Amino acid sequence: MRRVSFHLRRLPPLFAALMLAACGTTPPSAVRAPAPPASKAADYFALAHPMQRQEIVLYALGLLNTGYRFGGRNPEAGLDCSGMVSYVVEQVSGLRLPHNAAQIAARTRPIALAQLEPGDLVFFNTLGRPHSHMGVYIGDGRFIHAPSSRGRVHIQRLDHPYFAPRIDGARSLLAGD
Repeated sequence: MRRVSFHLRRLPPLFAALMLAACGTTPPSAVRAPAPPASKAADYFALAHPMQRQEIVLYALGLLNTGYRFGGRNPEAGLDCSGMVSYVVEQVSGLRLPHNAAQIAARTRPIALAQLEPGDLVFFNTLGRPHSHMGVYIGDGRFIHAPSSRGRVHIQRLDHPYFAPRIDGARSLLAGD
């Protein structure tokens, strides 16, 4: 009996650790496909019209306070970070992105942080590997995301003490020049 209660006491920290490691991403496989060359802009995902970025921001803002769910792909069931981005992009454009932050990063065009515009994507290394968390940049140094730690979609600042040192990239949903 004592042994069972000891193991049960260990479950809440384990569950918390799993939730923090969430985001709909899977561990990278041992063999990783190379990222597409930067010169092949046509290989990147691209919205049909630049105004769709504003629609993405508005749609994402409409998801504020939606519950978090690991692997979640729709607001009714709950969303994780990549599920939120995939869902919003599909609702606005009709185009599908993968439900994995690292795969979305690989399919979208890298940009410098200084080039961020509302509707672009921001990526973070929160699990000791690149692009393990993401959100939609909404302007003014803020992004909207589905974090497991708070349990609801909310807005956060890029200069937040937790996120600022973990930023590991920005991506545009528009085709390059």
